[in-house]
Amino acid sequence: MYRTGFGIDFHQLTEGRQLWIGGVLIPHTKGALGHSDADVLLHAICDALLGALALGDIGVHFPNTDNTYKDIDSKILLQKTYALIKARNYSVMNVDSSICLEAPKIKKYSDSMREVIAGILNITTDDVSVKATTTERMGFVGREEGLVAYATVLLKKEG
Repeated sequence: MYRTGFGIDFHQLTEGRQLWIGGVLIPHTKGALGHSDADVLLHAICDALLGALALGDIGVHFPNTDNTYKDIDSKILLQKTYALIKARNYSVMNVDSSICLEAPKIKKYSDSMREVIAGILNITTDDVSVKATTTERMGFVGREEGLVAYATVLLKKEG
């Protein structure tokens, strides 16, 4: 049996924060604002995984009202989410994702992001797609006030 999931996440950009995307620290003048490290891509992937099995969303499992998750590394959140998927006897077949932001350009970091994600989800980098686009200077992303990530996953029931 196969299940698909879709995830989306948004974060504001602000000065004085680090910019983590896909488990990789990206040098930039602004970072994402959030309760955790605000890694928009890993959060979208978590939501896609949870959605595939109708397990709610990242806020249900890792609420921003719980100080346990204050400034947590989102790679840990992805590991915990993956454990929920494995516990239900599913494996990840592939991840497809897109990040929307004006700056910085992240193409040179996408292979590192793919390695981080593949390593956590026990798949190969060939099974992880990380794409980026701008919004052609339109909207809050275009004004560099925030960023968005989208992710889809395919899960397969084992055994």
